Amino acid sequence: MCCKNTQKQRLSLCTFIVFTLLCFAIILIIMEKLAFHIPYVRLDDAELSEADRQLVEAAKQATETSYAPYSQFRVGAAVLLDNGVVVSGSNQENAATPNGICAERCAIFHANATWPKVAVQAIAIAARDTSGAFTERPISPCGMCRQVLAETEHRYGKSLRVLLYGTAGTYLIEGVSGLLPFAFDESFL
Repeated sequence: MCCKNTQKQRLSLCTFIVFTLLCFAIILIIMEKLAFHIPYVRLDDAELSEADRQLVEAAKQATETSYAPYSQFRVGAAVLLDNGVVVSGSNQENAATPNGICAERCAIFHANATWPKVAVQAIAIAARDTSGAFTERPISPCGMCRQVLAETEHRYGKSLRVLLYGTAGTYLIEGVSGLLPFAFDESFL
């Protein structure tokens, strides 16, 4: 009697496993696979417009004002406003990690606080690694900075150009949606 129950239990378990695997296979067949494409252009210094070159230089200079005693990773950002003003910012670290601020948010918040009615046209971002050299590959904004950039686009109702500098070239991204495709906005509230 004991063996029959164990065999029945094994058969039930095997049936359950097979059924579950079949259901999973059917779901995989039916499920639509989606992917994101991030459109960007890689530019050499010579290919940058004069305005973009100046903005990138301002971001590179802003790395000098970074306060990064913990990571030694110095980031600078420069924002070009519609009125032609360039506002720079740099990362500011704090021993209590969440109390620091990234360069991108530092620049955007300063620009928005000082010129609240003037739209942001573009932002350039540059970084120095722990050796003090500019990074070869461009760095991209963190998630919080991407969300702030998306809100800035929404606030002014216009697309924001993003320039990511690296010694091997600068990436140009037209609009923040390429960096943050599922941005949170007021439509969720």
